[in-house]
Amino acid sequence: MTDLTAAALPSLAANVSVPTYDRAAVRPRIVHFGVGGFHRAHEAMYLDRLLEAGHTEWALCGVGVLSFDAAMRDALRAQDTLYTLVTEAPDGTSTARVVGSIAQYLFAPDDPEAVVAKLADADTAIVSLTITEGGYGIDDATGAYAPRDEATLADLEGTDAPRSVMGFLAEGLRRRRDAGTPAFTVMSCDNIQGNGHVARAALLGFAERLDPELAAWIAENVSFPNSMVDRITPVTTDATRDAIAEEFGIRDLWPVRSESFEQWVLEDSFSAGRPPLDEVGVQLVADVEPYELMKLRLLNASHQAMSYLGILSGVEFVHEVCTDPLFVAFLQGYMHTEAIPTLRPVPGIDLDAYCDQLIERFGSEAIRDTLARQVVDGSDRLPKFLLPVVREQLAAGGRIDHAALVLAGWSVFLEGRTEAGEATPAVDSRLDELRAIIAEDPAALLDYAPVFGDLGRNARLREAYLAARASLAERGARGAIQAVLDA
Repeated sequence: MTDLTAAALPSLAANVSVPTYDRAAVRPRIVHFGVGGFHRAHEAMYLDRLLEAGHTEWALCGVGVLSFDAAMRDALRAQDTLYTLVTEAPDGTSTARVVGSIAQYLFAPDDPEAVVAKLADADTAIVSLTITEGGYGIDDATGAYAPRDEATLADLEGTDAPRSVMGFLAEGLRRRRDAGTPAFTVMSCDNIQGNGHVARAALLGFAERLDPELAAWIAENVSFPNSMVDRITPVTTDATRDAIAEEFGIRDLWPVRSESFEQWVLEDSFSAGRPPLDEVGVQLVADVEPYELMKLRLLNASHQAMSYLGILSGVEFVHEVCTDPLFVAFLQGYMHTEAIPTLRPVPGIDLDAYCDQLIERFGSEAIRDTLARQVVDGSDRLPKFLLPVVREQLAAGGRIDHAALVLAGWSVFLEGRTEAGEATPAVDSRLDELRAIIAEDPAALLDYAPVFGDLGRNARLREAYLAARASLAERGARGAIQAVLDA
């Protein structure tokens, strides 16, 4: 068994690919906030390919701003910022690669000035983000900037050093403006429709509250490209570490396991240059929206569609529901009769084949992704993935019975017990508030504006939601799904 370090790379097993480029010579011109599993299975992986191809000026400087990011700091520090990425094909074939594209990692609470200085450095061309839906502070119902997290609110009060992502971005850009340095690009890699637009609204909303002149400069000079990103990446657990150690002989403190499928569609709009990402599999386009709507409304919404009902029926893993003919029929019914009618044509994509491919990906037992992971902060996810489909179907007079059952399943899931009486894995920043509403009147959940806006007042949706709840109470999750299929 070999501890992962730079010195150990030559001694790793032959079935582990390792960097051949000189890591001491790379330039970290991209700063990334939110170095989690998905980033390391996606953007960092693409950049590792670029470095291997000789584009050594496009390495990464990772940044963590939250207290739990200290664990990532310690793991990467012990491993010379290296980590193992293991990808699993649907047939169970595993491939291991030690990724070396993270050249530096800064834990902001240790030294906020070091982060600001890196952002202000003229060599920094891009700042990328995976800070989750809730990290931007945009109200889902109104689209207005309305931050709730303590760090951002403290930065808006004018603390001595930034604590939040928006605080760091604004201060870094302020120094660049004052020094006459061109602005960097802000590139969101989060699963949000119009993620570039959302990042722009968040940063401008933050800056306008502190310095309207800076906000105007940002609006004129900073690019915020939209992107669509896709790769199923379960949370790393001790079981992940043990399995990788056994299969590949690597003792890695924080490896990543993901599916073999990968996709990144990126708007070609950058303030200060970009790496040649098109050379390593990234699709650079003028308009990302058709691709992102496809992914959000088919893949991400299907995560919600399978997870609440699956958990209520006693299932733990994604592959279990996605090899169950009843759930497969329900997911295909949602995708074909409710989601696809809301999509624009997607250049180069056969939507029927895409849906079949999703079921194949979801059904891969090798990934062992959990339903619980997919429902964290459902009150942030449902308005972005599922509710736009409901809104457009209502406007067009289309079907909503699959989506209504998902919403009903969410409401029962929030009550806290599965059909077998087990506790549901409910994790949501609004959990207490949501549970209080449901306890008083389940129908009132649709009146909760931070999630539903004005959509919940639609009489047809309310009728379908209440009927779905009654079906769940009478038949259970599987019976309620069958009733939708029979209809």
